[in-house]
This record gives sequence, structure tokens and C-alpha cells, in this order.
Amino acid sequence: MGYPFTDLPSLRAAGFDTIIDVRSPAEYAEDHIPGALSMPVLSDAERATVGTIYTQESPFKARKIGAALVARNAASHIETKLMHHDGGWRPLVYCWRGGQRSGSFASILQQIGWRAAVLEGGYRTWRRHVVASLYDANLPFRVVRLDGYTGTAKTEVLKRVAAMGGQVLDLEGLACHRGSILGDVEGPQPAQKGFETALVAAFADFDPQRPVLVEAESARIGTLRLPPALWVAMRQAPRIALEAGVAARARYLAAIYADLVADRDGLSRRLDGLRTLAGHAVVDSWQALLSAGASEALARGLIERHYDAAYERLRREDETPVLARIDAGALDPAALDTTARAVLAHLG
Repeated sequence: MGYPFTDLPSLRAAGFDTIIDVRSPAEYAEDHIPGALSMPVLSDAERATVGTIYTQESPFKARKIGAALVARNAASHIETKLMHHDGGWRPLVYCWRGGQRSGSFASILQQIGWRAAVLEGGYRTWRRHVVASLYDANLPFRVVRLDGYTGTAKTEVLKRVAAMGGQVLDLEGLACHRGSILGDVEGPQPAQKGFETALVAAFADFDPQRPVLVEAESARIGTLRLPPALWVAMRQAPRIALEAGVAARARYLAAIYADLVADRDGLSRRLDGLRTLAGHAVVDSWQALLSAGASEALARGLIERHYDAAYERLRREDETPVLARIDAGALDPAALDTTARAVLAHLG
């Protein structure tokens, strides 16, 4: 039995109890259908071996060896991960293109009595949907950018707007990156394909009749590129601009980046990466502040000699309308709640 994929909401409504990705661990790690569990029927090494035999020796020999490996690995998954399911369990199985790996595994599950189905076209069908959504079409919702100088707590305001019921796209969260020279958050960034899947999954939850708030970003977040549909929509979107004084922003940055300041060697290397932009004398002064533990003064120096100048260069060419300018005040929790409520009011 094959299941024809159309879109993510339809897949969610189809009633499958589990989505199983039987591709190799490396394929799964790069990207997978949202919510899918990894149960590889060939390991990375086994897949490479079978492929080599197929191309260099004999397709028939490769199929024999592959079949034995798939059966062995399928048995292990059934014994260790699937024994608790009753007879009514209904999984959806997919591999790269809905071929031998998923068909073999689904057939074994069906022989047991489970109502297993194979995703027609496999992962490639999902990937085509992602590409069509992000590269070949316009976004189905209206975007509003949350703008403002570095340190105006845009990311925190986004989270509070979301908690208050607003529709929010947290790009930095999905990209696992702070979107600046201060860089990554805990853990590595996802692969580009995985990032794009996360975007499409987020889009599926949005009401197209309501605006989506997104933090103003450049075309890249760390190593990841914003896909064309999203980037075009963001460049054309109206803005809500947050404002706060330099002292409040420096105090806020010093607090939220305390983990980076604690890693002095790591932050020192990041600061050295700014020498071509800020000059050796300026970076040397920042390094001295870092060595002295003067995190707030360091944050102020970065604001005044790097971040604000970069922001002003970008905004000189930005002619999109400003829906509102909101004073974020002292950037303390109470002020941020007030700011989030004001942003939500302007979203309509």
C-alpha cells in the first residue's frame, strides 16, 4: 500500500501512528520528514559497501547482500523498538525514493499484521515539496519584521509575542545561531536541507490570514542561507522597530552573552575575527576589557564601534515602511513584557 504525499497538514491528518525513516543514519541526520524516527535498514558503511558492489561487481550480488543486511537490521528494530505495538499499529515507512529499502521493511511489518504503508516517492517527494515551497512559490502569509539595533532584545521579544498568541518565526532558534559575530548557540547548526525542512514545518502551523513576525536578519544565519521565498518576503516586509539606549543595550548583551564571556579564549578568537573590520587598535581595546572581566564595557564597545555602524549601513538602503517605533526602555523583564504587548497590538 502506497501513500501519496501532498502536503504536511494532510500527512499529519492521515492518521499514521509512526513515521519511520529507514535510510542510513547520515541521510537521516542531514534531513528527514518532521517527526520521523530513524530505523536504518542499512548503516552508512553497509550502504556504501552495497553500492560499491552494485557498480563494480554485480547488481545481483549487491541485491543478495543488501537483502540479507536489510532483513538482519529489520529484525533488530522489531525486537528492540517495535515489540510493544499492538495489531492496530499503522506506520508509514520511507527511504530515499520509496524503493527497495522501505518496501522490504514495510513488507516485513505487513507480514506480522501491522498496517504499514510506504511513502510514494520516498524522501525525494518530501524534498520536492520543500523546494517548491521555498524556491518556486511566494509565501502564503504576510511577514512583518521585528527590527532594531543589536541589543534591543528582539529575540526575547519574539518569544514573548509568541507566548502571548502571536505568530512568530524564530529563525535564530531554527538555525541554532545568534545571527551575529557572537555566533552559534549550544550545538552545531543543522544542514541546509534540515533548516529548510524546519521552516516548512513551521509554515504549516501558521494561519495565512494572520501576519507572521520574524526578526530582521541578513541573507545568512551562520552557515545557513535563507531560501528565496522567505528572503524576498522579508526584504519587502514592513518593520516594527525597537529602540533602547546604549547603556541598557550593553547591560542586556552582557547578561545574555554571559556564557560567551565566561569562555574567554573562545570569545577572544571571535573578537580577533573583527580585526579587518574594526582595526587592530579597537580590537586590542576590546581584548583588554575581556581580560579585565569588564563584560558590560566590552558590550558597549562592540555596540558603538561595530554593531551600530553595521546596522546603519544596512538600513540606509531600506525603504520599507516602519509600522511603529517602540521604546523598549530598560530591557528588564517588565519592560520586555510591555514591549511585546505593544508589538502584538501593531500586528493587528
